[in-house]
Amino acid sequence: MTCDITLFVNPRAGRGRGARETQPAARTLREAGFAVRTVLGEDAADALRRARAAVAAGTGALVAVGGDGLVSLALQAVAGTDTPLGVVAVGTGNDFARATGMPVRAPAAAAARIAHALKEDGGRPVDLGQVGETYFGTVLASGFDSRVTDRANRMRGPRGRLTYDLALLAELAALRPIPYRIRLDDGPVHEVEATLVAVGNGGSYGGGMRICPDARLDDGLFDVTVVGACGRGELLRVFPRVYRGAHLTHPKVSVHRAARVTLEAAGVTGYADGEPLGALPLTARSVPGAVRLLGAGR
Repeated sequence: MTCDITLFVNPRAGRGRGARETQPAARTLREAGFAVRTVLGEDAADALRRARAAVAAGTGALVAVGGDGLVSLALQAVAGTDTPLGVVAVGTGNDFARATGMPVRAPAAAAARIAHALKEDGGRPVDLGQVGETYFGTVLASGFDSRVTDRANRMRGPRGRLTYDLALLAELAALRPIPYRIRLDDGPVHEVEATLVAVGNGGSYGGGMRICPDARLDDGLFDVTVVGACGRGELLRVFPRVYRGAHLTHPKVSVHRAARVTLEAAGVTGYADGEPLGALPLTARSVPGAVRLLGAGR
């Protein structure tokens, strides 16, 4: 099989890995017999416009080379179309790649799996979440974690781990339970006080924090993790367990499953795939088989 495919690249992903690691991915795809063109954007809006143009022009696949931010843009371009998506994960978090069993920071290996899938099965259908017109692949975050991100985004100075850690400490100092109204599918509205609510299409966010560890991308359902009202000390004890997915046994944590979730809470922003969606209330719905993913694990 021979076809034209499009590399959708963020050259700044992973502190410059996107630029360096595009070449081994492109070389592997060309050696497999594919004609490869590269798409860059001047900014996120321009990059998405160019990706959508490539899809509309009939590219054989869109291959995102970058981190979760670029994958999020790529999902907007391919969701609901016949164009399959490949992911060469070279960013910082790479949660979508982890959720789908794709190699991380191994561009040649990822490209080889993408090439094999294009020649063999054409990719695996996976679910996406959708809020309004925006699709997401991993987790819709709200509450304490989204407030930390809000504060970090408002802080002056260089972005990075230190900024996030300072924002985390500030939000811990201001920690208060958040009154939520939650509706699952067509069920009743539940009023709860919570620290955070995460709606998981995939299992992790934030570079490996397994907030919804049992979420699957092929069952048409979200895993909804509710962390109840916690004091600062209790939250500091619970939160490190999220990296192992071991927090689900804590008595303040509950998990629910639903195909549609509505969250309401005053003064809370929702983030999906690390990108802002806007203030709650928001409704997320699961879209089964919304995209064909190349090279994903089973």
